Amino acid sequence: MVESSNEALAQLLDRQADGHELVGTEVLSALFDGGAFVPYTREGKVLFLPPDDQPPTLLVFTGAEVGADLLPSAAGTAHFDAARLQDVLEKTGVGVLAIRSAQGQAIIPDHVLREWAAYRPGSTMTCQYTTDPVARALRAALVRRIREFPAVRCAWVSRVRWETNGDEHLMVHLAVDEPSPRPSADALMRVVLGEEVTLGEDHPKVGMIALHTAENADSVADLDRMGLDTVRHDPATGRVEVVSREYGEPPAAPVPTSSDRTDAPPARPKGRWFGRS
Repeated sequence: MVESSNEALAQLLDRQADGHELVGTEVLSALFDGGAFVPYTREGKVLFLPPDDQPPTLLVFTGAEVGADLLPSAAGTAHFDAARLQDVLEKTGVGVLAIRSAQGQAIIPDHVLREWAAYRPGSTMTCQYTTDPVARALRAALVRRIREFPAVRCAWVSRVRWETNGDEHLMVHLAVDEPSPRPSADALMRVVLGEEVTLGEDHPKVGMIALHTAENADSVADLDRMGLDTVRHDPATGRVEVVSREYGEPPAAPVPTSSDRTDAPPARPKGRWFGRS
């Protein structure tokens, strides 16, 4: 039986009215435990806010009654668990989840949900080296574009398998030297998937998890030991190094010189996964 509200999540958000600071891990834990309530239109479609002239946000509520009070224009609300919320964000391209309670709110970028899904207690995935052509296309695109994002220090490309449900897809882990929400990670992946690697319906899904170089040092070290395709970036020198089982010795991308045209488009090898949209 689905509850009519996520009381634990509501209590956390309502504490804002008393001057308490939100603790992100507590909010995420309550969201993944109890889900949230998504407003829908009279046609049964998920209702996004704000209007079309601004970037859309998936607005959800801690309870059905809260949704009815705060958004009376909606036809109703439906309970979504965290996995279903992530699926909506992924399929619609909406990058922000806004949660409202009677007296408080929380704004959660979609990549934070991905990180929590991967690293919260009880959730385990296995990363494996892969020769999938899409994975190699991602690696090549990261080599070409990573210099544009100095905060991104390293990238790993793998095939992951979730032990909870057996799902498999490609994953790009990024080690980023900037605080949450680590915007450079999202910006790099938007460039890679928007301008470099075009995914078709038959291609595997591609996920991204951003890690902090210091706060997630243990996870970064674990990834380095897995033998995955790796792209390392030294922003001080501009050096980009590629480590892969495909090569006998890890080759390094050349350091750009003053004679290089920075405004010229990068050279791109021929292949069905490359092309600007």
